Amino acid sequence: MKTYRIKPNEVERKWWVVDATGKTLGRLASEIAKILRGKHKPYYQPDVDCGDFVIVINAEKIKVTGKKLEQKKYYWHSGYPGGLKERTLKWMLENKPEEVIRLAVKRMLPKNRLGHRMLKKLKVYRGPEHPHQAQKPEPLEVEA
Repeated sequence: MKTYRIKPNEVERKWWVVDATGKTLGRLASEIAKILRGKHKPYYQPDVDCGDFVIVINAEKIKVTGKKLEQKKYYWHSGYPGGLKERTLKWMLENKPEEVIRLAVKRMLPKNRLGHRMLKKLKVYRGPEHPHQAQKPEPLEVEA
């Protein structure tokens, strides 16, 4: 009996919508990363992008535990000498809550071309509205 290998054009993709209200950031991000990779499907293969699309709504209502609002920092470099920049999680949640969830999920995906392709299937929105009604997304329940 031969092992079945799924081809990228045979993958059946679904759309899921997740409400982030009151959910813990890391737990939510790990569940989303699992769906984006396709690990919930019986024909999962690590070298094939067989994941689904995920829409996250109410990104501003995410919850974090402990003192992370003041202590967690996001760093990046401008490319110039002395150009190390930083922002706290509190600032990010007030100004760019979509970016907080996107970065948390991005860091849980593979760091290669496949991971970049998976991240493109993640759509994050600040409020309860999203423009993907035509795809008929199904609600996905994530444990808090």
